[in-house]
Amino acid sequence: MGRKRFLIVLFAVLTILMAFTGCAKDETVEINSAEQEGESAVKGNITVLTNRTDIVDTVFEDYAKKFNEKYPHVKISFESFTDYPGEVKIRMNTKDYGDVLLIPNDVPLQDLPDFFEPLGSVAELSEKYLFVDEKAYNQVVYGIPVTINTHGILYNKRVFADAGITELPKTPQEYIDAMRKIKENTDAIPYYTNYAAGWTMDQWEEHKTAVAGTPDYVNSLPHIDDPFSSGRPHYIVYRLMYDLVKEGLVEKDPMTTDWESSKIGLAKGEIASMVLGSWSIVQVQEKAENPEDIGYMPFPYNIDGKRYASSGGDYKIAVSKNSENKRAARAWLDWFLSESNFALDQGGISPVIGHEYPSTLKAFKESGVEFIKNNPPPAGEEGLVDAIDQEGEIGFMVPDFKRRIIEAALGNRDETFDDIMEDLNSRWKEARAKVMK
Repeated sequence: MGRKRFLIVLFAVLTILMAFTGCAKDETVEINSAEQEGESAVKGNITVLTNRTDIVDTVFEDYAKKFNEKYPHVKISFESFTDYPGEVKIRMNTKDYGDVLLIPNDVPLQDLPDFFEPLGSVAELSEKYLFVDEKAYNQVVYGIPVTINTHGILYNKRVFADAGITELPKTPQEYIDAMRKIKENTDAIPYYTNYAAGWTMDQWEEHKTAVAGTPDYVNSLPHIDDPFSSGRPHYIVYRLMYDLVKEGLVEKDPMTTDWESSKIGLAKGEIASMVLGSWSIVQVQEKAENPEDIGYMPFPYNIDGKRYASSGGDYKIAVSKNSENKRAARAWLDWFLSESNFALDQGGISPVIGHEYPSTLKAFKESGVEFIKNNPPPAGEEGLVDAIDQEGEIGFMVPDFKRRIIEAALGNRDETFDDIMEDLNSRWKEARAKVMK
């Protein structure tokens, strides 16, 4: 679509929204008006929900003090959760889920207006922030990324060197071979599943676009019946997960893994690698005696020699629709994104356009890996992938079928990897027919 035609369509959509969603329009004006009215007008108590259990009592308290220098009449309380999406989704069944929170990744786009305040239009906010379309519905933004991640595999360089690995793997088989060397030549766990945490396994899902090598792969899903068939990105990604477990290249008992201690294990060289977003680099480096031991590699796959790394927004920060202090909540959201320096401090890319690029990812980018981001859905197909995913109970961004894969590979289930893929295909096909009829 040409830019002129796109702008005409966008204007028409926004005009319709303003005509039919008067409440949303008024609320947007209300929570955006804090700066216009002055900092003294921003007041009240707000609760901020976070997944960062490791820094909620330290770094976040420092943020609150700095925020209060600008907004002295706002009192901030923090609540943190180890299983953030699981616990917060339960809270969202009530009206008490904080004032500012991170949107659980599997909340369908069409449900965003039911839980969160509109922050502005995609067109408006795209001038300041990256990837605002990821939690937008009908061209209205409900959440903005707290940081921009790329996706790959966190690994301990020293362990790889001790195992005799001289080149980073470029294919799934090369990765399996590298893990075998680590098992044979070191005492480290080659790959750590983080099965018990659950959400950590959802990190695998981010690699589908890199394996596809096209930013339109996700948008193609509503138009195919078998996204889990052999040769397709989902099959390739999760077959590697299955094979790692099947070959015993993981911890002895995945059922008893622990997320916080796994970071220490990787930092010390007791664990060789984990599939995680780039947000994890700094967290592990901070625990390492030598931070330079911690490296980051792209998912082991290439297309005619070309390697890709999926990139996109991390959790999206949002204002609760049920907040009683929306001006104060919006003030915190804006300050956190633009002034806290959270993204860069945590090794991520700032969502604010024009901010500095993190040193943790410079080598990753300079190695020739191309960052690839999912394109927005075509007009009329917003939320379609989420709707099919939900109808079929697939769970792209929940741990259920990933745990099922691991359990099958361990021999705890009477089914093969292909059995699981066939079942997911069947559910997808049936759900697709219902949603698209």
